Amino acid sequence: MADRKTAAQIMKKKGVIRAELERRMPKEQADALWRGATERLASIMARYADLPKGLCLHTDARIFPSAAIYLTAKERLGREAAFDIVEGAAVELTGRYAKKLAGLMRVPGMRSLFIRIWNPLTRNMFGPDNGFQNRFYPRVKGEYRMDILACPYFRYFTELGCPELTRVFCENDDRMYGNLPGIAFERTGTLGKGAERCDFCIRKV
Repeated sequence: MADRKTAAQIMKKKGVIRAELERRMPKEQADALWRGATERLASIMARYADLPKGLCLHTDARIFPSAAIYLTAKERLGREAAFDIVEGAAVELTGRYAKKLAGLMRVPGMRSLFIRIWNPLTRNMFGPDNGFQNRFYPRVKGEYRMDILACPYFRYFTELGCPELTRVFCENDDRMYGNLPGIAFERTGTLGKGAERCDFCIRKV
């Protein structure tokens, strides 16, 4: 079992989504919703108390807090508004990262390095120890390909009753990698959108 942070500690790291809430409603209402979401997150974490450390990197940092906030907001504001809150925060956060990453891609040699690091990155962060099942392809210079055949985002969002949140995280990949200078990110489908796999192809152009 992983040494895990508390629900309150995790929620303190969710400043972007908290700001999204406060942008859409009075602060007192946002405070009450946040307290409810924190309590729900604690309950979810108790339900899944024995997850391995590698899986908790995804469940505790992203999956469970997103579900807790969404489900709490859905009860109070409705499904559409709740989804907009989670998606709005994702768009804001990935936009920041994508801008920084685009700047790095303009550094000489960085595009080749970016392609090379995908192999160790995906095996260490998105492999079997992290709750994923993968198909890895032979390496080709200037390109990286991988399929995800089973995904903890799809699994746990579905178990928690909010499978629709999976597509927010699927689309985060497009937001992060879809407009990088000199890099093509190609995908035909994702598990969260009904496909049999999430395919990744990252290559230099």
